[in-house]
Amino acid sequence: MASAHRILLFDIDGTLVTTGGAGAVAWKQAFQELHGIPADIGEFTDSGMTDPDVGTETFKAVLHRDPTRQELAQLLQRRQQHLPEAVAESKGYNVLPGVPERLAQLSRDGHLLGIITGNGESAAHTKLARGDLNRWFTFGAYAEAGIDRPGIVRKAVERGERLLGMDVPNEDILVIGDTPKDIDAAHAVGCSAVGVATGHYDEAQLREAGADHVVATLESELPLG
Repeated sequence: MASAHRILLFDIDGTLVTTGGAGAVAWKQAFQELHGIPADIGEFTDSGMTDPDVGTETFKAVLHRDPTRQELAQLLQRRQQHLPEAVAESKGYNVLPGVPERLAQLSRDGHLLGIITGNGESAAHTKLARGDLNRWFTFGAYAEAGIDRPGIVRKAVERGERLLGMDVPNEDILVIGDTPKDIDAAHAVGCSAVGVATGHYDEAQLREAGADHVVATLESELPLG
């Protein structure tokens, strides 16, 4: 397959940017306003979980029952209302090393860049906007209630192939992420997984999780040969 037809799917948090806890701030405000509890999502969730799962697990932990679909939808909506200010005001927000330069190079080389993320669509674009990174992505797949991370990758593959107007062998599609959940999702759909050690997992842990390739940061070339 010609390298110009590569589909490259990027996670956001810990891979492209770190928001310095802005997401947790917005979740805390949403829980406080809706349920009178300033819940700390870090106590109940793991890196790589989708937003609906984060909301559900935190809700269960602090309110001791499952949320209804309406309650979860309201929680996600209220969290998004607070996220733009939380991201804008975060002193810890950073675009991770090599990201703008790598995305520019991959785009110039003709690769199709997409987003795969556990964030909802609005949250994803909010997080990317402060770093001026939305410009590099023409499509993506995002978290929705009832869809797991493999489902997000599967949807992104379909959208990328539709844009290209051709089927692409899944093993020639790269999923680039910073957690074992990204690696597992890639492999569940038959894609290649590239681990980036800029999140909570180091290179050894990402290799142990089964990544096909591992890079320390996106300052390194991706394995596109």
